[in-house]
Amino acid sequence: MANQNFNAFNRAGTVADQAAFDTGLRTHMIRVYNYMASGLALSGIVAFGLFSSPQLASVFFQVSGGYVVGLTGLGWIATLAPLGLLLLVSFRAATMSVGAIQAVYWTVTALMGVSLSILLFTYTGASVARTFFVTAAAFGALSLYGYTTKRDLTAMGKFLFMGVVGLILAGIVNMIWPSGTMSFIISAAGVLIFSGLIAYDTQKIKEQYAEAWGTDTAEKVAIFGALSLYLDFVNLFQFLMMFLGQRR
Repeated sequence: MANQNFNAFNRAGTVADQAAFDTGLRTHMIRVYNYMASGLALSGIVAFGLFSSPQLASVFFQVSGGYVVGLTGLGWIATLAPLGLLLLVSFRAATMSVGAIQAVYWTVTALMGVSLSILLFTYTGASVARTFFVTAAAFGALSLYGYTTKRDLTAMGKFLFMGVVGLILAGIVNMIWPSGTMSFIISAAGVLIFSGLIAYDTQKIKEQYAEAWGTDTAEKVAIFGALSLYLDFVNLFQFLMMFLGQRR
């Protein structure tokens, strides 16, 4: 793995260029975090809007007694569409314009708000808020570690990716043969895996900036970095809700 802090220095060979690289990296990371925070805000607005409007919620959910008991056809589309969009952008990222990638990002985060609104129907508002702040604190600490550590996290990233695949497969099995013990194991593994991914993806974003420095792809790199951290945050939040959430 190339040293993410000194790629630019090795390329340019001057202190002035290293200073320019460091300044650009800080600006880049701020852009990434701003994109991510804006995406979370958009998801929250959509989620709260659905929870606050029974008429709007009925478009996506089958609600009985204040609980979501099923999805409508449009609800299934809204739930599955983010996955389709992520697959699309992963295959066509190189040919897509910055504007198109931004459109995909905002669409994904808005649609994720539909899925996240189910948490508001399931758990008390106080426990949702409390878990969100716990997630935010954990995210801040883990992302800071990923940004500052000199340790190469590449090997850990491969392990974590396999863990995500395992989570998906275990989740499918648990849907077919529900088990409280299996649900607990999946939730615990999910917290550990996405905690690790926050640190890994933060370091990866620094490396990607070093590779894109001085090119016109920096904005794309920022959006994709924000999307990775957004998904890490949302997944960590949902798994923590299973431990910290108080049902209505």
